[in-house]
Formats: sequence, structure tokens, C-alpha cells
Amino acid sequence: MMSRFTFFMAAILAGIVLVTAPVYGAQDIVATKAAKAPTLDGSGDDAVWAKAQTYTIHDERMKADITLKALYANNMVFFLVQYPDRTEDRLHKPWVWNKELEIYKPGNQREDTFIFKWNMEKHEVDLSNFADNNYVADVWYWKAHRTNPAGYSDDKSQVFSSESGKKATEIISRTGKKRYLMRLGDAGTSAQKKQVLTDYAGDVQPQYVSRQPSGSRADVKAKGVWKNGQWTIEYERKLVTGNADDVQFSNLKKKYLFGVSIKSLYGEEFDNSVPNFYGQGRISEKLYLVFK
Repeated sequence: MMSRFTFFMAAILAGIVLVTAPVYGAQDIVATKAAKAPTLDGSGDDAVWAKAQTYTIHDERMKADITLKALYANNMVFFLVQYPDRTEDRLHKPWVWNKELEIYKPGNQREDTFIFKWNMEKHEVDLSNFADNNYVADVWYWKAHRTNPAGYSDDKSQVFSSESGKKATEIISRTGKKRYLMRLGDAGTSAQKKQVLTDYAGDVQPQYVSRQPSGSRADVKAKGVWKNGQWTIEYERKLVTGNADDVQFSNLKKKYLFGVSIKSLYGEEFDNSVPNFYGQGRISEKLYLVFK
């Protein structure tokens, strides 16, 4: 039987026009000016958050709704994110002791994550991982195990290009073009490091241990708390970091294109049966940050 992907490619080669479902409508996310900053503790209980409007964003791939609020104060921007998650997953590829071989091997557990993805281009782009256009994006990658203990979101860059490069993953775009996705850490050190264990220290041990990040990679502070089937994550970043690998919110009259998602997708086979193509490329809705 012909796979959906093979059928899709055959249709392209035959010159057949495939009609795709439209993406979700774009939303303006208004960052409200506040007199003081919220406390970054993952509770979302600060009274100042009541001044911010609540927006609902649908994550099509995860079939879940995300609520989002935004504030700015004292040259800083803040976000409050909440989304449902039945289980709290705080382990990521932990070392699991193999008794027969007497060595540690990576376990199957994966941590909960949340992503902000910001357009770094001077023009409008499709930020999907299956886009036909090239782009560079600033990615804030919060990780329940690897970054949350340190109180940060990993600050990275994502390069989507027609040419291969460092750590590139090959992807086929929605119109059948060969594309390359590269995920690069910002300048500095990350909020985690690997630990190598040779001697037995327990049946399950963390593969990653927390540390203080540095440089541009330490730009985005974030703290998440899981409670009663829901993650609450608070973010904080300077409006202008001065780092070339960051989006700069220097013009408060401008709209800033971005997207959010609960979990990331890297190089998965294109599935033509899913009605919303945008949701397969990490983000499901086109969002614009607006300052008022």
C-alpha cells in the first residue's frame, strides 16, 4: 500500500494541486504595562497577573489548550503559561543500572517541555518545521528536568534552511522540498551538564545535573510548577538583551511574530492526513506580541 507521504510526493510530481486546510487564525497577544514585576516562582498567584488579559492558544498536535498572559515592567517582559498535563514528568533519559552488564544505560523517560519560538527575520515567515521558506528563530526551550531546577529556559537558535549545516536534521517540506533544521545553543553555557557514572550509585540516577547558565544562554529565566494535572510556568527576560542571537523587543510599537507549543517535533514524517499542517511544525497558531 502506498504511504501517505509517497502519495503526497507522487501528487506533487504529477502536478496535482493539493488543497490544505487553513491554519488557525492569528492572534495578537497584548503585553500589559505593569507597575511592578511578578515573582518568578511558578505559582502565577501575584496580583499583578490579574491586570493581564488571558489568551487561549490551541496546540493541535497535543490536542490541548494553552492559556497565556503577558506583562512588561522595568525594561523586562514576563509571560505566564498554563496547560493541562495528566502526569508530571521530570526525568530525562536517566541512567538506569543494567545488572547483567554492570553499566548504566539511558532510560526511556522524557521530561515535560514548553517552547516559545520567535521570528528573527525582518519579514513575515512561516515558522513551521515543514515550511518552504528559510528562517532563523529565537527559541526559549523550558525543560522540566534540565532547566527548571536552575530557574531558566534554555535559550537557543533554530535555523531552517535549504542548505545543510551544523547538527542538521533533513526534513521534507509540505510541498516536497528538501529542508534542513538546525538547533544551536546561544553563546555561553547551558543550565545543565551530563554526568558520567561508572560505578553503581543506585538503580536510577540523573544523566543531567543542574548548573548556573552563562552568557546569552542565560537570558531567559523561567520557573514551572506542576499541580493537580496542570503546569504553570512563569518567564522573565529583558526587553533588549543586546545579544545578536536573541529577538530584541526594542520597538514597543512593533508586532513580534511567535508561536508556542507544549512539545517539540523534529523531523517527523509529514502526515498529510492531519488537517492542520501548521500544528505539525511545532506551533499550531500564529501569534503576535503587542505592547500596550
